[in-house]
Amino acid sequence: MSEGPVRILEGNTFVVSDQRGDIEASPTDPDGLFAWDTRFLSRWILTVDGKRLTSLSTDDLNYFEARFFLVLGTGTVYVNANLTVIRRRAVGGGFRETITLLNHQDGPADVTVRLDAACDFADLFEVKDALPKQGTYKTDVQDGSLVISYDRETFHRDTTISASPAPSHIDEDGLEFSVHLDPHGSWTTELYVAPRLGRAEAPMLCRGPGPDSQRGRLEELDAWVDAAPRLVTDSEQLAATYRRSLVDLAALRFSPAIAGSRSLPAAGLPWFMTMFGRDSILTSLQALPFTPELAQTTLRVLGDWQGSRVDDFRDEDPGRILHEMRYGELTAFQERPHSPYYGAADSTPLWLVLLDEYERWTGDDDLVREFEPEARAAIEWIDTYADLRGNGYVSYERRNQQTGLENQCWKDSWDSISYRDGRLPGFPRATCELQGYAYDAKMRTARLARQFWDDTAYADGLERQAADLKARFDRDFWVEDGEYYALALDSDGTRVDALSSNIGHLLWSGIVDDAKAPTIAAHLLGDHLFSGWGVRTLADDQARYNPIGYHVGTVWPFDNSFIAWGLRRYGFRDEAAKVAAGVLGAAEFFEGGLPEAFGGYERSLTRYPVQYPTACSPQAWSTGAPLLFLRTMLGLDAVGDHLIVDPAVPESFGRIELLDIPGRWGRIDAFGRGLVDVDR
Repeated sequence: MSEGPVRILEGNTFVVSDQRGDIEASPTDPDGLFAWDTRFLSRWILTVDGKRLTSLSTDDLNYFEARFFLVLGTGTVYVNANLTVIRRRAVGGGFRETITLLNHQDGPADVTVRLDAACDFADLFEVKDALPKQGTYKTDVQDGSLVISYDRETFHRDTTISASPAPSHIDEDGLEFSVHLDPHGSWTTELYVAPRLGRAEAPMLCRGPGPDSQRGRLEELDAWVDAAPRLVTDSEQLAATYRRSLVDLAALRFSPAIAGSRSLPAAGLPWFMTMFGRDSILTSLQALPFTPELAQTTLRVLGDWQGSRVDDFRDEDPGRILHEMRYGELTAFQERPHSPYYGAADSTPLWLVLLDEYERWTGDDDLVREFEPEARAAIEWIDTYADLRGNGYVSYERRNQQTGLENQCWKDSWDSISYRDGRLPGFPRATCELQGYAYDAKMRTARLARQFWDDTAYADGLERQAADLKARFDRDFWVEDGEYYALALDSDGTRVDALSSNIGHLLWSGIVDDAKAPTIAAHLLGDHLFSGWGVRTLADDQARYNPIGYHVGTVWPFDNSFIAWGLRRYGFRDEAAKVAAGVLGAAEFFEGGLPEAFGGYERSLTRYPVQYPTACSPQAWSTGAPLLFLRTMLGLDAVGDHLIVDPAVPESFGRIELLDIPGRWGRIDAFGRGLVDVDR
């Protein structure tokens, strides 16, 4: 049982409804049936004899699962004194819904069942930015179906709604059934909602909630979960969170046309059900020891879409890895640049990091050799196009001033990068973690060049560049009076001196001077950054701190997972375990699944983590965070043909065993027992 909107999804198709199963979307709410960035159903309201129904219970335990019956999706039950209505729904492409009426009277009943339907065909950006439509609508009744269509020049979308058995009446506003129920009898109809992306395209048909379809999907999901390592632990909460992560990752699998049958992680529901370079890369890194096939697809698809020209509208450069791909109306008419859009300064070095980590874990040197040209082009982008100030640092400034992203780091909201006193810096901006990613990318690419490309000179050059970058970074970013690294450099080279969670990513990258690492670790676990539930995005003594500000005080599970990995890299095992315990403890209050972000309030103020009001859930890199926390607590690292295990597990988790871990060594087990007192 859960409260709030009911969300079911598969790939980039999803439905958001209320607890009754009804959809009554406003222009600015992401409710309805969405596929490929278009809302194909904006109104879907069930009435009996003209009356709305009351919800008794709703089953949305998993994206695929219903209570009381075996279906893919949700089951919703409504009751009056004499009549029960059961709705069963499955999604994927379009959706199917089975409606069953149960008569509890000794006598017969005659009722009118109606489903009101409407489609606004809103682009997801139109919903997000409250923009009006510019095309025309048409509604027809054709061959016993309701067909609603939208046209704007050559752009066409339509939705076909039908039922079996057929309705007794169809009009432009919906479908109506005249139902006779025998004493204690029942009646059932099945409705089909089939979106279509263009006149020449076939409708997207959904596998329905029937037993055969359900069985196949459950078998597929079971196979996905069974292929991952098996977790044995004394902590029921940790076991539930682990399974929830695997199931949510399965739900978020998305197959772009270029990927064929292979899938990569879509970023998150509802706003980001598409391919994001940064999100897909970081999620693939988190999940690498568990589902390495996601990383392979991510590397291939992003490598194939690597930038090849200078395009100011899309912020594209040769060698640059994309940020976001969209398929809706605004992108089709170039009112948004997402076809694809390249405005991310971190996706390119992170792609190189993933390429190396993937080979270390899987031994797939064929892929490393295949993508050598793309890897060299990515290094060239770091050295040329990303160095906007000619000072050897990766910086960003959008060239598309109308619809491009202003902040092109992972903290991409307008006020996320600020000085300690709250002032906003100018552009270009060079955030600190970008330099860490560039350092790590060069060190890792040097290994690939030496070991697989037979280019020792290139490898030596990359290592010299990385060493120089590390020395300059330590000099130029260090905030002497605070003893931490600045959030960024301003356009004139001034240190943007806010204390932020970004310093944890520096540990993960390896760019931090060893002598200064203890100070960085102390800041991360200090009162200003650590809330008890996790590390805040911005310290609570900074001017722009807000515990429910998107990037200025909230706790992001993904952020914390990489911070913990970074702490572990520098030997801070207990500190990494404390971060992991805090965030994983929060998962218990979110039904085992971690949202995109939650409030940065001090843990002593509340008995539970405070929800962030518009957080995506499920969200890919939050779903991946428990997996990376497990890797970090067990101290798993791929070195040559061996798996290194060095556990540091919080006492509260007791025993942790991860069995059948896939990798170049075959499959191997790792064991750990809770020895770290995280309350110290």
